[in-house]
Amino acid sequence: MSTQTRSIPAHSDAATLDSPEMRPTITQALGAQAVVDDAGPAVQMVAVSPSNDDSTSSPLSTRDFWRYLIGFFVFNTLIYAGFTMVTGVLMPQKLKDLGIVDYSSALGTINAVGAVLSMFINVFLGALSDRTRSRFGKRTPWIVVGALLTGLGFFIISLPATWIGVGIAYCTSLIGLNMMVAPITAVLSDRIPEERRATISAAFGGGAVVGQSIGNMVAAAFLTTVLLGFGVAAVLLILSGILAVLAFPREQSSKNLKHERESLVQVIVRSFTPPIAGASDFWKAFICRTGLIIAYQMVTSYQLYILEDYIGASKATTAAAISLMSIITMIVSLIASATSGPITDFIGRRKPSICLAGVLYAIGIAMPWIMPSELGMYLFAGLAGFGYGMYMAVDQAINVDVLPNKKSAGKDLGFLNIATCAGQALGASFTSLIVVQLGGYFWVFPTAIVMTVISVISALSIRRMR
Repeated sequence: MSTQTRSIPAHSDAATLDSPEMRPTITQALGAQAVVDDAGPAVQMVAVSPSNDDSTSSPLSTRDFWRYLIGFFVFNTLIYAGFTMVTGVLMPQKLKDLGIVDYSSALGTINAVGAVLSMFINVFLGALSDRTRSRFGKRTPWIVVGALLTGLGFFIISLPATWIGVGIAYCTSLIGLNMMVAPITAVLSDRIPEERRATISAAFGGGAVVGQSIGNMVAAAFLTTVLLGFGVAAVLLILSGILAVLAFPREQSSKNLKHERESLVQVIVRSFTPPIAGASDFWKAFICRTGLIIAYQMVTSYQLYILEDYIGASKATTAAAISLMSIITMIVSLIASATSGPITDFIGRRKPSICLAGVLYAIGIAMPWIMPSELGMYLFAGLAGFGYGMYMAVDQAINVDVLPNKKSAGKDLGFLNIATCAGQALGASFTSLIVVQLGGYFWVFPTAIVMTVISVISALSIRRMR
């Protein structure tokens, strides 16, 4: 499913939630009992005891099922649309417009640094959301504040006049992004029963692929007006978190959960302690996710440069090609997500979807390698896009299935989200390294195919998953 300069006051989260503009939004999302104190929301960091489980054993009502389905789909569609607009098209184009000679290496460096930073931010914020005690619940405050900070941060990326400034701005904006992503991922573990999990995960994954497609398509229209494009992306990122909170059923208050006080040092140590006992399947899922995202990102994160430098398309042709690829990917991924998630829940098996997704992935990635043309890229969009949609439909369900301890879902899913960050960074870095060392994009495609094979083998070895 990557950077920017800005200073955020330590009190800005509370101030944002307590602003007159946000009170109606939060109250509507959380119900009539959600009232913000004049002093700001009472959010304390605590360690939740095992007796206070956000149980997922109770079946969802039909109404709540659809609210979660819509909420997860809308969230990932909008967040990936805004994120992809910036990282896939607008930021690469801005680097070229700045006149940077080695813009490919600059983009790879920015992505790598941003991904490493996200690894730490995501895990830490996920752990903090596990420990948050507020009248709004554990996750909601982080999602709302994160949405506002993300939109502001991603717009700021458009302002610097050097690639280093762009990188700093991008990395700073990832704080807000991970404030949304870590807690909302944990909602799937907190509140969705296992028998509904793959279907909800399909909406989550389908939104990601559709959002990427929309992001590429919309961004292509702003190649000559980059600043305006950043503004559109910022609005989409803000709406992602706000609309998701409005769509979800009201999160129960976590204010009265049993807890034990912890020092800041204890919080930090526990936050960065990875799951170990009984976690072999967890790490196999981590490897699977990392490899598949690396493989996909090796092509998609450099699609602008592949079309212009590898295939030789003009800027106008590239914009049209990216738009068409986005439409193709959106259609096939919607079909894949809408079918594979419910089928997986019905048959109770995840591995068949992973295997078929991997095969389609590999064939799709091979198309531009065999046919270095716009047609090859369109075939990549169709085949790899369908495979990616199939995988994303069960991705979050797999991740929740292999959690060693549901009580630390936010933290542990933060570690799995490292796979996303690492995959995006390594995908961009691998492509950049190959281009620099071998002088072109030819070997990018077989390398991505190898990563796909490794991922599928890792998924098949997960014992807890059928």
